[in-house]
Amino acid sequence: MTDTNSDNDFAQQILTWFDAHGRHDLPWQQHHKDDSDIYAVWLSEIMLQQTQVTTVMDYFTRFMAQFDSVDKLAAADWESVASLWAGLGYYARARNLHAGAKQVVEFIATHGHFPQTVDDWQSIKGVGRSTAGAIVAMGVRGFGVICDGNVKRVLTRHAGIKGDITKSATDRELWELATRL
Repeated sequence: MTDTNSDNDFAQQILTWFDAHGRHDLPWQQHHKDDSDIYAVWLSEIMLQQTQVTTVMDYFTRFMAQFDSVDKLAAADWESVASLWAGLGYYARARNLHAGAKQVVEFIATHGHFPQTVDDWQSIKGVGRSTAGAIVAMGVRGFGVICDGNVKRVLTRHAGIKGDITKSATDRELWELATRL
């Protein structure tokens, strides 16, 4: 395992790489804005599950043109949501997103703001641990850990982890490493 100094070096190396080689023009990216759009981050994270960025781009743009707020999405009928999702696949994501929008609207009505914590986001339909971490990190700009398949591949190479990433012990090790990094 790595020590704290090399952990900090790793994070800085990733950020330096991103500055030089990462994508900076995606419509849902919030890092270059003074205020982030939590809804846009959430929508993109759901759309990007098991789907390539190039595929999501047009869907995201059309979706935001029709449903530019969580309130509009929550109030929409399922047929309108499904028609904009058509062709993106994994339709359970769209059903969960639509149901989740209703939950988020209720949360906002109760608390006056979007969910702010990983735990709060995980209570929203269709939002798992890594998605919640991404929303908190990029939308809320709080501490959220992302450990999706891509992160796991990077971390196994970085730390020389040989275990099967589908096994719970390896998964636990990767989440601990991701949290520390």
